[in-house]
Amino acid sequence: MKFPSADDIANTQVVSININEKISDAIDRMIESEHRDIIVTDNDVFYVLTAIEVLQLRETSITFNDPISHLHLRRIPAVHKKMNVLNLLKYLDELTEYICVLNDDKTIYGIITHTDITSNIDPEIIMDNFTIADFLRFTRRVKWIEKEMITADVLSQMYTSKNDSVIVVEDKKPVGILTAKDVVQLIKDNSDLDLPIQIYMNAPVDSVYKSMSVRDALAFVKEKHYKRLIVVDENGTLAGIITQKELIFLTYNRWALVMKEHQEELQEINSLLKAQNEEYEVLASVDPLTKLYNRYKFKQLFNSSLETMLQRAGVMSLVLLDIDYFKKVNDTYGHNIGDNVLKTVAEVLENEVREIDMVGRWGGEEFVVLLPTVSIENAVLIAEKLRVKLASFDIEVVGNITASFGVTEINNKIFLEDAIAKADEALYKAKSEGRNKVVAYKKGIMI
Repeated sequence: MKFPSADDIANTQVVSININEKISDAIDRMIESEHRDIIVTDNDVFYVLTAIEVLQLRETSITFNDPISHLHLRRIPAVHKKMNVLNLLKYLDELTEYICVLNDDKTIYGIITHTDITSNIDPEIIMDNFTIADFLRFTRRVKWIEKEMITADVLSQMYTSKNDSVIVVEDKKPVGILTAKDVVQLIKDNSDLDLPIQIYMNAPVDSVYKSMSVRDALAFVKEKHYKRLIVVDENGTLAGIITQKELIFLTYNRWALVMKEHQEELQEINSLLKAQNEEYEVLASVDPLTKLYNRYKFKQLFNSSLETMLQRAGVMSLVLLDIDYFKKVNDTYGHNIGDNVLKTVAEVLENEVREIDMVGRWGGEEFVVLLPTVSIENAVLIAEKLRVKLASFDIEVVGNITASFGVTEINNKIFLEDAIAKADEALYKAKSEGRNKVVAYKKGIMI
């Protein structure tokens, strides 16, 4: 048994939209493509806009003409297209059911959903001896409503409980269903929500008996392309719902047992884990003391930001700072106190910059800050604010400290090391002029 990679199972027919486009455009695209969700792109970050967010608009002041960026969207994980499917299983506990699959250049290759994972589970490893009834107790309680309930009340319940579907019953038997995709259409059409839900529900509904085996249940999901199974007892009374996600978890235990029976698979898994651990050791992104980005990770972020800046013909700035007389702190108070000073400086820097700014520990008592979209004039003002803040901060035992700053602007393709060298040249001048000062490097001139 060989396990596929992400690009083997991904759906490449992706419906996406930029985060700066209007909400109405996203809804139109959802309806045109018959998707209940749409992927929202923001450079190399990806989100999902669901019908729940569309429904939530009724409770806010946000309008269809506002940009999508005004919404609070869930970020979805992104993986390289060659990631092994075994490593995708860890994402199944995410709140969103999507995994974004990327090409080498970080563009979208495709999307993986729970359906895609379900569809690629070998039927030979499905539990034939268990029925749906054996697992209903492990699933969420079904949300069902009477067909006479007013639609507005139904939508309010869906929003409050975060349910993406409700089952409509009559005499406790399922007669219809309303899904998140239907909600999008209702909102878009400005439908009369004072009418009973039976007007808008999808009917009739396909249901399965709780005596069905898990193997047959998965086959049913594959054939019908359903996100959920509506389960009834022998009398047709609603017994519960099982989602694709729950089916995956049910089959995973059996999958694990099969892997243990095959040495080849075990070797493959061990190789994957070993390679992953080695990768984590190399790519560890956080400085253990300050919890800031380390030099390796900062370089990655710099290159990514540089690429974005070049695409947009923009500008960014880099700030290099060095704690003044730090050796004296270590010699006077010891390295433990010195470490506390480094951690304090890191906290001040992170608290004082924007969310999109990146702060790293360059080494020793040197720190580096990347300021996307910031010109050198504004970067100098930011550096000055940081200098004043650090100088006024009272650190336990040590008291006040100061730092010297070098600032450089970046507006064309450059290696990080070269940008650091320019900032370091300005930093050296700040120190030579008495420290606790900001000096900028621009076009070979110190300003």
